[in-house]
Amino acid sequence: MNKRRVGVIGLGMASPPHIQSLLDLSDRVEVVGAFSPTPERRVAFTARYGLPVVETADALFDDPAVSALVVLAPPDSHLDLVKRAAEAGKHVLLEKPLAETPAGAAEVVEVMERAGLTLGVVFQHRFRRAAEELRALLDAGVLGEPLTAAVSVRWWRDDAYYSQPGRGMKARDGGGVLLTQAIHTLDLFVSLLGLPSEVVGFSGTTPLRRIDTEDAVCAALRWPGGLMATVNATTAAYPGFPERIEIAGTKGSAVLSGDRLEAFPVGGEAIRIGADGGTLGGGADPMAFSHAHHRAVLADFLDALDQGRTPRADGREALKVHRLIEMLLAS
Repeated sequence: MNKRRVGVIGLGMASPPHIQSLLDLSDRVEVVGAFSPTPERRVAFTARYGLPVVETADALFDDPAVSALVVLAPPDSHLDLVKRAAEAGKHVLLEKPLAETPAGAAEVVEVMERAGLTLGVVFQHRFRRAAEELRALLDAGVLGEPLTAAVSVRWWRDDAYYSQPGRGMKARDGGGVLLTQAIHTLDLFVSLLGLPSEVVGFSGTTPLRRIDTEDAVCAALRWPGGLMATVNATTAAYPGFPERIEIAGTKGSAVLSGDRLEAFPVGGEAIRIGADGGTLGGGADPMAFSHAHHRAVLADFLDALDQGRTPRADGREALKVHRLIEMLLAS
């Protein structure tokens, strides 16, 4: 198999699990170059990983040997970078969110579709074994028809996290706890149960930090078929707790907590998969988790390119959670 040559744009806090995944899959992919506008980050990157860097993003866009880009830059840069990638004929694996605004998110997807290029989005929670087992139980009807559900993302981010310029601010990130942190759990939730038709909620910013986006959200959701659910999301819950998705159906219930699943079919044996893995990035250290699921996202993206199919989390799939977040904030 010929190696696929890729470039990386963005070498900030989110980059380590992606870079380690690229190294793990070095039999399939070669990093031609990595770019950050910050020279110090480029130097540190080369020293840590031994991979080449470039001094301008143009070097990656203009290189005909680069067929795909892994974009890890801040949300406010996504639309411009994706437009340039589309013009250069490059496929894109994009760190969430699609963009910092709803209109920008939709345009990111449309730009890549018009160019006939593949867009993958990094929603690694879908690739957790426990999440995949929950999906299989729902698809097989083991829990029956869903009746009620709950999403809880009670995480903690400290002052050091919000000290980086622009973090938690609408101009750079586009949103707070929903778009930046809870988006992963909400994406998994929507992929399991679909989008609700009604949302009633509240959002606000606690006195703990000076940001202009929300860090606390509580909401109630309802689907056309009668399913009802709640959403509780915050980054103000010290010291941080595993995110949870709970589903009660006509034939049983299930609780997904971090990477552990417990399911209780009516009249059957309890099903327990996975182990308590801590907060998985929900505490003060946002990167306190294994890169295994990022590697699975990358492998699926490479498979999609090789097989001519869409990735499991493509642009259209990503737009669903963006729509839910838009509904929550509008309410």
